Amino acid sequence: MLIQEGGVIAYASRKLNKHEELYVAHDLELATLMLTLKLWRHYLIRRSFELRTDHQSQKHLFTQRDLNARQRWWSKFMSEYDFGISYIKGK
Repeated sequence: MLIQEGGVIAYASRKLNKHEELYVAHDLELATLMLTLKLWRHYLIRRSFELRTDHQSQKHLFTQRDLNARQRWWSKFMSEYDFGISYIKGK
């Protein structure tokens, strides 16, 4: 969901590709983040925003030492954006 000032602006979803069905949970969460950053780039680029997630490991994305090739590529792509990640307990 894309939310501004407490109101929902947009929703996004899509079906997983065959190869994405094999991703571990952490990579699925990152794939979701990549989808939203690409879809809503025009809203988010050059703006500071907060990403809220119920997947706690996302908080440590930029401080992890051992990233696989896909995670390194995604991390590089995300570095174009100015955002913080906060954990929200729940689903």
